[in-house]
Amino acid sequence: MIKPAYWMARSQVINPDEYLEYVKRAGPASREYGAEILSRGGRFELLEGTLQFQRFVLVKYPSFDAAMDFYHSQAYREAAAFRLGGAGINELVIVEGEDSG
Repeated sequence: MIKPAYWMARSQVINPDEYLEYVKRAGPASREYGAEILSRGGRFELLEGTLQFQRFVLVKYPSFDAAMDFYHSQAYREAAAFRLGGAGINELVIVEGEDSG
């Protein structure tokens, strides 16, 4: 059985306008790869660690390969260019989940 994968990002937004452009492009493009956005920029409370990041994103993909395919896609590279141009600092990890069955 194919296991789902989770895209987990922590961000510090520096330029909100440029970062918003990234969000507007990346979200819709991710759905073409089966993404289900579970959390994006919602309420949070830091329980341990330091507060470097203020925006947290969790996206579920049908498989690890689907998440990696999106990350390496032309659509994501074009969207990420807005963020990578100085709109924010980001940490991103894709982790394989467990079977739900």
